[in-house]
Amino acid sequence: MKKILLFVALFPALTTFCQTDSIFIRKIYDKALENGQAYENLRSLCKGVGNRISGSPEAEMAVKWGEKLMNSYHFDKVYLQEVMVPHWVRGTKEAAWITNEKGATEKLHILALGGSVGTNGFMEGEIIEVKTLEELKALGKEKVKGKIVFFNEPFDQKLLETFQAYGSCYYQRGDGANEASKLEAKACVIRSLASSTDNFPHTGVLHYEDTVKKIPAAAMSTMDADLLSSWLKTGKVVLKIEMNCETLPDVKSYNVIGEMNGKDEKVITWGGHLDSWDVGEGAHDDGAGIVQSIESLKILKELGYQPNHKLRCVLFMNEENGNKGGEGYAKIAIENKENHICAQESDAGGFLPLGFSVWGSEEQLKLVNQYSTLLYNFNLYKFKSGHSGVDIGPLKKVYPDMLQLGLSVNSQPYFNYHHSAADVFEAVNKRELELGAAAMASMIYLMDKSLK
Repeated sequence: MKKILLFVALFPALTTFCQTDSIFIRKIYDKALENGQAYENLRSLCKGVGNRISGSPEAEMAVKWGEKLMNSYHFDKVYLQEVMVPHWVRGTKEAAWITNEKGATEKLHILALGGSVGTNGFMEGEIIEVKTLEELKALGKEKVKGKIVFFNEPFDQKLLETFQAYGSCYYQRGDGANEASKLEAKACVIRSLASSTDNFPHTGVLHYEDTVKKIPAAAMSTMDADLLSSWLKTGKVVLKIEMNCETLPDVKSYNVIGEMNGKDEKVITWGGHLDSWDVGEGAHDDGAGIVQSIESLKILKELGYQPNHKLRCVLFMNEENGNKGGEGYAKIAIENKENHICAQESDAGGFLPLGFSVWGSEEQLKLVNQYSTLLYNFNLYKFKSGHSGVDIGPLKKVYPDMLQLGLSVNSQPYFNYHHSAADVFEAVNKRELELGAAAMASMIYLMDKSLK
């Protein structure tokens, strides 16, 4: 007991500081859980606007939606920041069938990959299956030329971090078409990057190299991938496919920004991305991050918090197929000679929050970890070095000394929904969404108090 009393006597300010923080964070959670509007705002975005790929009318409506909503909360400043974004359109719904040597035919559940060229009518070709890029390259042009390459590497289910499993398979989507084209394949199809086995195909952006001929690329559902692979074990299989997707000229769009003034002009940024893919409703990716970010600023305002620094909530446009919103935001920040000290992002779905990933120095990681005991009481316990977010990534390039944070959540279900028609409002749990908003607001508050 004497040792405890001595500690309190020596460090009374620290004890008071932690008590004050705990009380204020408790108020943040009470606001989010009892009077929060994140869930209903997500309903409005998903059902009232719908999916919102960059350049689409829905993306334009989402900008108006975000501006109107933030103005309704009377933030100190709400404004639009112009960016030019890619405009890729899917066109007529894709159609594809496989036929084996016995004449059996099966219709596939497919989606063109974002940015893919179309098939220019009905395309037909023999399928050749590979698991890896190395396996494809080993086949050589002689065996690949004129064929349709089928990449079929599933998620490694042993990996506890689903984002790690996603990353290890990403090459199929990102680079598969390039590598297949180099060997004169006529098209490329991939197994959807998903952890579940179902009939939802998952789209996502691909990247064409300027020096390589662009060939059509699509993703099929994991169930279809398993079926196709089993058919290929017994003989030749032909794919018949038609896609009418195309890339149109860039379109003017906007980041939507809301601010709370601080005692100085140093900036703490946080947000998510307003765009989504053109299937489903973009509820987890990233409608959840959008409404959590708005809710965070709303809660701090309603609690009468007086920030030390400028607090800025950003609804970024075009994370999915270009990141022009994130790049434009960083470019304008430098041009305006702003002083950015911290950024935070929510873009891993509206699932149960577990903590924060930290992108920064060892000292910055220690700074965040000093609050681990405090935040453990609010069921946040995961604080380690890691990726912060795509949208705020360009800021780190121009402000290398800044601290960046990414909201870490229970990611196990995420790739059931990611980039698919399954990503709808009904897939989001109200309670978990609200807890994520409270976690974000709490970390913004702590960083605003800690960073000088």
